[in-house]
Amino acid sequence: MAFSINDLNYEKDSKERMPWEHYTEEFGKADPAEIAGRLSIPYDEEKKELTLKFLGTVYHISWPDFQVTHDKDDMGFYPLEEMHYAKILTIRFLLNGNISQGSGKFKTYREMPWGEVYLRQFDGRCIKRLAFTYGNRLKDFKGIMEHIHAVPVKHGDISYQVEIFSGYQIQMILWEGDDEFPPSSQILFSDNFPVSFAAEDMAVMGDVIIGSLKAFLKCL
Repeated sequence: MAFSINDLNYEKDSKERMPWEHYTEEFGKADPAEIAGRLSIPYDEEKKELTLKFLGTVYHISWPDFQVTHDKDDMGFYPLEEMHYAKILTIRFLLNGNISQGSGKFKTYREMPWGEVYLRQFDGRCIKRLAFTYGNRLKDFKGIMEHIHAVPVKHGDISYQVEIFSGYQIQMILWEGDDEFPPSSQILFSDNFPVSFAAEDMAVMGDVIIGSLKAFLKCL
């Protein structure tokens, strides 16, 4: 079941509109062993726990009730435990995703299937937000990226590659602003994203990542 633009709710916060009850019900009906096999992730039959890596942290997700814990690490902030959007995104990945590796090529959001439909929302909530929050704070951006063990890449004035789920990478690129031009940014997705994610999911994913940066900054 795909998100609708109302589920994304870019205009205001209304978590009650998120279809959480639907997805947790679907997760409870799912076969955790099938999920583990399809995504090539561990499943502990005795503990009834799936193990999944998200934004650099190893999480344990209980079945059938989707309770989340993490392995101890140095991150200091755990979006999969604290962000409703991250939970929705992850439970959809567990239900519908597949293990996949990209070809090494990256694409803009616009180039993804149906990306044009949600481009305005993605541009405002993700790309512009990234640019105007960190375009004149490259040192802070660098510190956050290093903190979450992102990999530097050679684009723009500064850029990093972040693995969201295993095999699915995002590149975040910044161009610093100056007296003549405002800062700008771009977010690229590894070309295998359509295997597991609709454009709506990718918009939520961008929102989760940008929203997490502020919290990670406090952990430095």
